[in-house]
Amino acid sequence: MTRVLVTGAGGYIGTTLVPMLLEAGHEVRAVDRFFFGNDLLPRHPKLEVVVEDSRKLPEAMLEGIDAVIDLVAISNDPSGELFETATYQINRDSRVRTARMAKAAGVKRYVLPSSCSIYGFQEEGVIATETTPTNPLTVYAKANEMAEQAILPLNGDGFCAVVLRQATVYGLSPRMRFDLAINGMTYGAWKTGKLPLMRDGSQWRPMVHVKDTASAQIFMLTAPAEKVGGQIFNVGSDENTYQLGALGELVASYVPRDVTIEWYGDADVRSYRAGFDKIEALGWKAQRTAKDGVIETCVALESGAVDKTTQTITLDWYKQLADWHKRIKDVELYGGIIEI
Repeated sequence: MTRVLVTGAGGYIGTTLVPMLLEAGHEVRAVDRFFFGNDLLPRHPKLEVVVEDSRKLPEAMLEGIDAVIDLVAISNDPSGELFETATYQINRDSRVRTARMAKAAGVKRYVLPSSCSIYGFQEEGVIATETTPTNPLTVYAKANEMAEQAILPLNGDGFCAVVLRQATVYGLSPRMRFDLAINGMTYGAWKTGKLPLMRDGSQWRPMVHVKDTASAQIFMLTAPAEKVGGQIFNVGSDENTYQLGALGELVASYVPRDVTIEWYGDADVRSYRAGFDKIEALGWKAQRTAKDGVIETCVALESGAVDKTTQTITLDWYKQLADWHKRIKDVELYGGIIEI
């Protein structure tokens, strides 16, 4: 594989994945709306940056491409609920369309980063494998599952389609997010000495570092097609599967100040554990744990390299963009505002 098209390249995972692809020797066509800025990807002779909406991706974008990593998504539950129509358009429809265009264009491999959240609530003691019945509870989870169901049957005739169900992601990224569990806990503990934790702490959640899930996506570009084509793989590790109460205590222990845990909200009904034997049997294994994510994030916060802003909270930023758009449309005339 030499030329890889990445959708959602300007997002939390994309801005980590693209440099890793370049380092591995791939040429990258990075496609995104770049809602969070277009300065988060490195300048590189093998990087082509394309500002485009995945819902309008032209067929020509797939010409000469060897593989697609279709990261684009409205990327969390609160955003999915507020922007429901867009979530189905982007997370389901655009990715199915891209996969079909990729196959028609002769692309050899297609990787769909999905989510372990489609397992939803599972009974006590259940370790969800790739064949466990799913239980998607949110628009985000439902849209991901629908995309999986439409894309996997495309596998075959020289087109290798793979689904990766990612655990909840954490860790430092150029497009930093503090609305993810470990990252949010770390920031709250570092900034205030108080760690916000959603009740009641007994819920299970598998986690994966952003660099590890990016490495799994790269791994799938060269994994034997006969072993991965048409297959689903959970991405995470047993070492990174936590009950949230215990996870909060772990995070607090690595933040360089005294920390008190503060509970908030109603009990989170999402609770699931996942098994990762299938992907590990191929030779991929996560290299990082929550400790690594907490420490690197605290170092970045201490140095001022990152901070919590509206842009680091996905839903808040989407709402602000939508508000700006309305305000500008309300006053724009003849293609401008003050100057026309």
